Amino acid sequence: MNCSDNCKHYKRGCDIFSPCCKKFFSCRLCHDENSDHEINRFLINNIRCKKCQHIQKKQQNCEKCKMNMGKYFCEICCLYDDNDKGQFHCEKCGICRVGGKDNFFHCDKCNACISIALKDNHNCIQNVMKDICPICRQDLFSSTEPVSVMRCGHHIHGECMKMMFETDSATMASYRCPTCQKSIIDLSQYWEMLDQEIANVPMPEEYTNEMRDIICNDCNQENNVKFHVIGMKCLNNDCGSYNTKMI
Repeated sequence: MNCSDNCKHYKRGCDIFSPCCKKFFSCRLCHDENSDHEINRFLINNIRCKKCQHIQKKQQNCEKCKMNMGKYFCEICCLYDDNDKGQFHCEKCGICRVGGKDNFFHCDKCNACISIALKDNHNCIQNVMKDICPICRQDLFSSTEPVSVMRCGHHIHGECMKMMFETDSATMASYRCPTCQKSIIDLSQYWEMLDQEIANVPMPEEYTNEMRDIICNDCNQENNVKFHVIGMKCLNNDCGSYNTKMI
């Protein structure tokens, strides 16, 4: 049986033979979209040349017509792609990544490939990529979509973070990690603006001495502070965040 059509995921010159379904598919993602289960990419051994239809063991060039079936070819992942995306196989991740090998390093604690720009400036979280995106709830580790690292260290699809900013742009929710609630960008200038706003908008007399117990989402310090409808500031001098909540 043949379930192979033009692939929307990769530009390639072959179809893969699914060992679980006994059918041909353009790629593993085409298989997963048309099946009730995921294919094990590492068990794929046979492919079919799109040009001459010759069925053979996985290899970069067709053994019959000699066509190159993918400028990028990974025998381990059975990945073929004619588009240059800076693909490379990370031995520690065990799968192929995109973006250029020289632009990433593998963090053993996070168990993920992370931008080299964050090598000495990221918060390590054990096996952080062995999780789902907090917005779309899709797998992060094997995702083909670009993944962003938030300030707190948690990961999220780049498009999902953009959507979060656009949807909740008028609220603090758009600047908090959906997983841990910490601020995902530097908001120090925003905190200074809130300082001025609170100074210019005093509370009514009956609330002047009203106190509340709060905990800071950013530094986890607990404080007893004056109540204000605009916000209640963390008293930690190294923090000063308004990303707080009442206990």
